[in-house]
Amino acid sequence: MEVLWFGVEPARLDPPYTAIGLIFSVLLGVWSAEALEMSVGKIPFLEAVNGSTVMLPCTYSSCIGIENLYFNWQFNQNGTMQRVCESTIPTEGVEPKVTIFKERVEFVGKNHHNNISILLWNITFDDGGLYTCFGRNPKEKDKNHSAIFELIVVDELRVVDKTLTIIIASAVGGAIALLMGFMLLKNFTLFVLSKLEEKNKECLVTSSGIDNTENGLSGSKADSKATPKKK
Repeated sequence: MEVLWFGVEPARLDPPYTAIGLIFSVLLGVWSAEALEMSVGKIPFLEAVNGSTVMLPCTYSSCIGIENLYFNWQFNQNGTMQRVCESTIPTEGVEPKVTIFKERVEFVGKNHHNNISILLWNITFDDGGLYTCFGRNPKEKDKNHSAIFELIVVDELRVVDKTLTIIIASAVGGAIALLMGFMLLKNFTLFVLSKLEEKNKECLVTSSGIDNTENGLSGSKADSKATPKKK
């Protein structure tokens, strides 16, 4: 097997080295699949009204499990990262003892659900910004990962104008109704035409039978008359 390197002459690898490289690639893929992953959900942002209470979601996952998993929440305040809370989970199924560093924060995650979410009470405009959920798993040689969630604080939620959506839905519904009406009318027309065609066929057969009968009777009567005897 030849391996081409930029600026280097082609080198030939012996079969043993090729097998070692293949095994290394497989192990690397397995390691990547087992890596710790933090997730804040499919929608990594939330728009909330000033004074409301919101939850910042975060879950972790690891294919090989956890051991003394360290996690924390951090808040990016004008470029400075501030700790919101932190804790260490000894093993799966154990509820963590969380240390809170920020006011109006409550830990609501449950370890048996791999949930390390937090709750922010009575949010203000100063609470708006980027929150980072960080985790480090010593069982994976301190493999770490983080996910960012954005909180947007507003005076009031924007009212979404649904006029265009209603117009489109009405147009689509009208088109479907028109198509269904056309199909029903078409089927009814075909049904009526088929009935008329059957009736015409019956009339033709009946009239044809009458003509043949009349012709046959007159002929048969003429033929059935006996030949007069000669005197």
